Amino acid sequence: MDTDTQAIKDWLKQHQISEVECLVPDITGNARGKFIPANQFLSRGEPRLPESIMIQTVTGEYSDEHWEFVEPTDADMILKPDAGTIRLVPWAREPTAQIIHDCFTMDGEAHPLATRNVLRKVLALYEDLGLTPVVAPEVEFYLVSKNLDPDNELTPPKGRSGRSESSRLSYSIDAVSEFEDFVEDMYEYAEAQELRVDALIHENGAAQMEINFEHGDPLSLADQVFTFKRTVRETAHKYSMYATFMAKPMQREPGSAMHIHQSLVRSDSGENIFADNKGAHSAAFLSYIAGLQKYTPQLISLYAPNVNSYRRLAPDISAPINLNWGLDNRTTAFRVPQSDAAATRVENRFPGADVNPYLAFAATLASGYLGMQKKLKPTRPHQGTANLDEVEVARTLEEGLRHLQDSPEVKEVFGELFLRAYAAVKLDEFEEFNRVISSWEREYLLLQV
Repeated sequence: MDTDTQAIKDWLKQHQISEVECLVPDITGNARGKFIPANQFLSRGEPRLPESIMIQTVTGEYSDEHWEFVEPTDADMILKPDAGTIRLVPWAREPTAQIIHDCFTMDGEAHPLATRNVLRKVLALYEDLGLTPVVAPEVEFYLVSKNLDPDNELTPPKGRSGRSESSRLSYSIDAVSEFEDFVEDMYEYAEAQELRVDALIHENGAAQMEINFEHGDPLSLADQVFTFKRTVRETAHKYSMYATFMAKPMQREPGSAMHIHQSLVRSDSGENIFADNKGAHSAAFLSYIAGLQKYTPQLISLYAPNVNSYRRLAPDISAPINLNWGLDNRTTAFRVPQSDAAATRVENRFPGADVNPYLAFAATLASGYLGMQKKLKPTRPHQGTANLDEVEVARTLEEGLRHLQDSPEVKEVFGELFLRAYAAVKLDEFEEFNRVISSWEREYLLLQV
């Protein structure tokens, strides 16, 4: 029995676990997998799942090119548990464990369509350079009243006062206190799962929250964001509410983002390479930002992966629409916060809260890596309000997907098969959405065109 297997066996016994959730993040970042009794988990061999689950759309459909990406026999893939991801499921009735699994082909190769493997590939590029990326995500979400009819607009839930929010309450302490029981349980669940969550604030929207994670290893943080989304939804259900990570769930409220702070340190010394020996921005840092500027148009569909995502990336609603960067400037896409040299970092403000965290981290780190490899030069730091400038990124999912394979170097990093499969899945979602006739069209076009 190898070390990881023994560690899992000991953990299950220590916590008297009766059931194990074998989890795999799918292309949307949601959990797929199996429930297995704990006494069978280690004795029945490695779990398997059909590899076709990796290329299902958000509606559960398959693209017409489905069989170009997986075996026509709908073959299995092998799941191997990552012992470092084992956690309790604090909302389960019986003692239950959750373990994130890595996906492998039947030949034992890392499965090219598994998004956790995509992030591992990018991290390996940095490992070869003797560098370690450090990230810190900030995840926004809304609490909303239960909505059983999708034709009805979402509304904020009632807080402990019995009233719903109706005004902008950024950073309000009292507004968070309206949902004190939810917040306390959310933190309790997070602590039970060893999620490294930090500050909670009330964001600009009605019943919109933001949770900040402590900085750390990108794969670990992606696992934590993946787990956190499940946690928040479960906590909200407990209080007869919904929690949503849609990028733009309500017409009159701002969107929800997952901003990613990122830096690079030398693996041997921990030195931040984004600052030189005088504390100024290093050439590597500037090339990293230039990489973000150059490759974001190609990778925008990984930051905005759903048809709804592009409602957030619009002028005048506090989300980036172009490729500017700036010093402590929240109107730019790439913000460099004020800090000492050791904490020098850049914040990518493009990703929405609806991203698959593994792919969003992979996209931003790959962009910076390519920028440094090619020694790219960024534009000058933007002065003033960047969102008054022209739109420079795609405004629809279909447009974003058309640019996904524009760059040979992006293909090499992500793998052509993965990019083609991702585009096929998301294009199918776009076409399905595009067949729906909206109330706006009936209101303004029915009798006037």
